[in-house]
Amino acid sequence: MAAEAITVSGGTGPNPISLWLQAIRVRTLVVMPPACLVGAACALADGHFSLFRLILAFFGTAAIQSGTNIINDYYDFQSGVDPREAANPDPFGPSLVVQRGLLTPDQLWWGGIAAFGIGAVFGLILVALCGWPILLIGVASIAAAYFYTARPLALAYHALGDITGFIFMGPAIVIGGYYVMAFNVTWGAVLTSCAVGFLGTGILLANNVRDIETDPQRGKYTLSTWLGRDKAIWEVALFDAGAYLSIAIGILIGAISWLALIVLITLPRAFDEIAILRRERDWDRLNLALKRSAQLHLEFCILLIVAFAIRAIFRH
Repeated sequence: MAAEAITVSGGTGPNPISLWLQAIRVRTLVVMPPACLVGAACALADGHFSLFRLILAFFGTAAIQSGTNIINDYYDFQSGVDPREAANPDPFGPSLVVQRGLLTPDQLWWGGIAAFGIGAVFGLILVALCGWPILLIGVASIAAAYFYTARPLALAYHALGDITGFIFMGPAIVIGGYYVMAFNVTWGAVLTSCAVGFLGTGILLANNVRDIETDPQRGKYTLSTWLGRDKAIWEVALFDAGAYLSIAIGILIGAISWLALIVLITLPRAFDEIAILRRERDWDRLNLALKRSAQLHLEFCILLIVAFAIRAIFRH
């Protein structure tokens, strides 16, 4: 890691809290923590709930995603990826805190490790309360988060980011959130986790379509770069469809309450996302599709939580 300091230009710079909120990309925390809440809500619908364990899981998940964002930015910087205009960082992209001279590379790396450490503390408490399955999920999640961009694996650079994202933004988090409530796993939890995972991965896919021309220039080969633009957009559409199909299957087999049909309200958002990806070519305009994808994921999660909460009320 580079040890040299990078001079901060002009004034005293942002205060430490503001700086680290930029580094962790706080806006992106609408992805993994809500998925954890979906898992807990699914368990609540089945009659299982613990506020204390939910708090531990929620903040542990938020810490791990924060660490993921920081470490990804660090290794993207080291690999020469994302050298965009540092003075005007993309709100849906890397924080560029190193490129803007706000942190040194070492500070950024240690910040990521500290975030993982905080997540591990919450996780170890849950392990003591819930057993070894949570240890497996936690260790695997942190390892996948670190090696998503870190070498020698650099999963995102070798067309493995999509499957990694699906597993750890869906099944790992949602099933983990369910397990810490219920100490078991149901088909309803599994299918719900797949739905959330499909849409979480959809955010990554929209990002990859946006960067499909620039990523290979910097040595980053996502599945989208191999498929080409048109097929990559079809991949986004298939993942979006997979979310609704997972819920439909769960309802048909009686594993998920019919109340979950409320997620159909989000279909126009999915159609809008795909339309933007097909229509636009400009990098900045494609950010709108990325925004739509993130909104779709969040709204889908919120509606599932509402459906499961209503189901829990009617259980009593």
